[in-house]
Amino acid sequence: MSHPSSPAGTADRSLGQLVASATAEMSALVHDEIALAKAELRQDVKRGAVGSAAFSAAGIVLLFSLPMLSFALAYGIRTWSHWNLAICFVLSFAANVLVAGALALIGMVFFKKAKKGKGPQKVVASAKETAAVIQGVRPHPRPSLDKAAVLVPADAAVTVNGEPPAVGRSSA
Repeated sequence: MSHPSSPAGTADRSLGQLVASATAEMSALVHDEIALAKAELRQDVKRGAVGSAAFSAAGIVLLFSLPMLSFALAYGIRTWSHWNLAICFVLSFAANVLVAGALALIGMVFFKKAKKGKGPQKVVASAKETAAVIQGVRPHPRPSLDKAAVLVPADAAVTVNGEPPAVGRSSA
């Protein structure tokens, strides 16, 4: 019969079975910790990818739309204000630089978020908790063998510390 404070079935299992069970559970725990670390790192990589995409978009906008937007904007400003065409082209270039700067700022925000990610925080906390639990595990207290607690056969007339001998009884 198992002890009331022990988990069900542990009293009936051998030491080898208990060690095998503990090894299997530790292996599963390590695998789960690795999966959690991968998930947290994947999230940081996604943030970095979004930042990279924003920087790439800024570069593409600046590269491919500058000639068309510059001409369209410059001629639009010229039509609206009747200014010199060179000033209109400078203004259209400035507008394109402002758009690219805004996209670059968006990219910086996402890069900072990815950089702030301190890696697998949950895994580190869980591993520390597991280590604390394992370090806190102590073997079950065993009764010490005092001279007074030693069972002596009934036919022996030995006294310990002046007291009559303790008699061991079997249930059979």
